[in-house]
Amino acid sequence: MIMRIFQVVVRPGKEAEFSNFFHEMAIPLMKGTPGIVSVLPGAPRADSPREFSFVMIWENLDALKAFVGEDYQSPHIDPAEAELVESRTIRHYDLVET
Repeated sequence: MIMRIFQVVVRPGKEAEFSNFFHEMAIPLMKGTPGIVSVLPGAPRADSPREFSFVMIWENLDALKAFVGEDYQSPHIDPAEAELVESRTIRHYDLVET
Protein backbone atom coordinates (compact mmCIF):
# COMPACT_ATOMS: atom_id res chain seq x y z
CA MET A 1 0.00 0.00 0.00
CA ILE A 2 1.02 3.58 -0.62
CA MET A 3 0.84 6.36 1.97
CA ARG A 4 0.37 9.76 0.31
CA ILE A 5 0.77 12.89 2.43
CA PHE A 6 -0.59 16.04 0.84
CA GLN A 7 -0.15 19.40 2.57
CA VAL A 8 -1.23 22.90 1.62
CA VAL A 9 -0.51 26.33 3.02
CA VAL A 10 -3.43 28.66 2.41
CA ARG A 11 -2.97 32.28 1.37
CA PRO A 12 -3.39 34.76 4.25
CA GLY A 13 -7.03 35.75 4.66
CA LYS A 14 -8.29 32.69 2.74
CA GLU A 15 -8.43 30.30 5.71
CA ALA A 16 -12.23 30.28 6.12
CA GLU A 17 -12.86 29.94 2.40
CA PHE A 18 -10.41 27.07 2.09
CA SER A 19 -11.79 25.41 5.22
CA ASN A 20 -15.23 25.37 3.62
CA PHE A 21 -13.81 23.83 0.43
CA PHE A 22 -11.82 21.29 2.49
CA HIS A 23 -14.81 20.11 4.53
CA GLU A 24 -17.55 20.38 1.92
CA MET A 25 -15.75 19.15 -1.20
CA ALA A 26 -12.26 17.73 -0.67
CA ILE A 27 -12.92 15.35 2.23
CA PRO A 28 -16.07 13.80 0.70
CA LEU A 29 -14.32 13.49 -2.68
CA MET A 30 -11.33 11.68 -1.22
CA LYS A 31 -13.44 9.40 0.97
CA GLY A 32 -15.43 8.33 -2.10
CA THR A 33 -12.46 7.73 -4.38
CA PRO A 34 -11.95 4.15 -5.61
CA GLY A 35 -8.63 2.70 -4.49
CA ILE A 36 -8.41 4.64 -1.24
CA VAL A 37 -8.26 2.49 1.86
CA SER A 38 -8.16 5.32 4.41
CA VAL A 39 -8.31 9.12 4.49
CA LEU A 40 -7.07 11.13 7.45
CA PRO A 41 -7.78 14.86 6.93
CA GLY A 42 -5.86 17.33 9.07
CA ALA A 43 -7.14 20.81 9.92
CA PRO A 44 -5.06 23.77 11.13
CA ARG A 45 -3.86 24.18 14.71
CA ALA A 46 -3.16 27.43 16.54
CA ASP A 47 0.56 27.18 15.76
CA SER A 48 -0.07 26.54 12.03
CA PRO A 49 -3.34 28.34 11.22
CA ARG A 50 -2.94 28.19 7.43
CA GLU A 51 -1.90 24.54 7.04
CA PHE A 52 -4.22 21.71 5.98
CA SER A 53 -3.27 18.14 5.14
CA PHE A 54 -4.43 14.73 4.02
CA VAL A 55 -2.83 11.42 4.83
CA MET A 56 -4.24 8.91 2.37
CA ILE A 57 -3.65 5.19 2.18
CA TRP A 58 -3.99 3.82 -1.34
CA GLU A 59 -4.38 0.16 -2.28
CA ASN A 60 -1.44 0.41 -4.66
CA LEU A 61 0.33 2.70 -7.09
CA ASP A 62 -2.00 1.75 -9.94
CA ALA A 63 -5.02 2.94 -7.96
CA LEU A 64 -3.28 6.22 -7.16
CA LYS A 65 -2.33 6.75 -10.81
CA ALA A 66 -5.90 6.00 -11.89
CA PHE A 67 -6.98 9.00 -9.80
CA VAL A 68 -4.20 11.55 -10.42
CA GLY A 69 -2.52 10.28 -13.58
CA GLU A 70 1.02 9.24 -14.36
CA ASP A 71 2.45 12.40 -12.78
CA TYR A 72 1.42 11.25 -9.32
CA GLN A 73 4.46 12.86 -7.67
CA SER A 74 3.21 16.37 -8.41
CA PRO A 75 0.79 17.92 -5.93
CA HIS A 76 -2.31 18.29 -8.07
CA ILE A 77 -4.90 20.79 -6.95
CA ASP A 78 -8.52 21.34 -7.86
CA PRO A 79 -9.01 24.50 -9.94
CA ALA A 80 -11.63 25.62 -7.41
CA GLU A 81 -8.95 25.88 -4.72
CA ALA A 82 -5.97 27.11 -6.76
CA GLU A 83 -6.47 30.80 -5.93
CA LEU A 84 -6.71 29.95 -2.22
CA VAL A 85 -3.44 28.05 -1.93
CA GLU A 86 -0.02 29.61 -1.41
CA SER A 87 2.00 26.38 -1.56
CA ARG A 88 1.56 22.62 -1.57
CA THR A 89 3.70 19.55 -1.05
CA ILE A 90 3.24 15.87 -1.68
CA ARG A 91 5.16 12.87 -0.34
CA HIS A 92 4.76 9.14 -0.91
CA TYR A 93 5.82 6.22 1.25
CA ASP A 94 5.37 2.48 1.32
CA LEU A 95 3.00 1.76 4.19
CA VAL A 96 4.57 -0.24 6.98
CA GLU A 97 1.91 -2.43 8.52
CA THR A 98 2.36 -3.38 12.13
